[in-house]
Amino acid sequence: MIWVKLALFVLVVFVLSTIVKLLLRKLIKIEKEKKSFFSYNHINDLHRKIDWAIRIISTIAFIVTNILIITREYSINLILITSFFYILLDYAVRAFFECKYSQNPKQYILTISEGVLFLLAIVIVIKFDLLINLS
Repeated sequence: MIWVKLALFVLVVFVLSTIVKLLLRKLIKIEKEKKSFFSYNHINDLHRKIDWAIRIISTIAFIVTNILIITREYSINLILITSFFYILLDYAVRAFFECKYSQNPKQYILTISEGVLFLLAIVIVIKFDLLINLS
């Protein structure tokens, strides 16, 4: 039952994110960019290099976090805290490059709003111990 609730929560977050992005596009008149799903949408070569560095460091951090949770019996919320910092860093870097180097600089507003919604979702999960039944 907890998995159904968790899946429903994730679905609500993604639907809310989509609605917020649609509203911001209409209000601020931001052009929709063509992006393929699950692709690497780097602004330039420097952004690609920084993004890959963040991904490698985050992968190592997630591996260490999982080891700590399994061997030292740390709280499962440690995964969420690691995810929080990964999302914060990833979206901040993407928003910076969109603002400074993109052909459509207003796109960074959508990136920041999406990142804030995801961070808020993680804070809600941690605050209300929504994953406590999984540990």
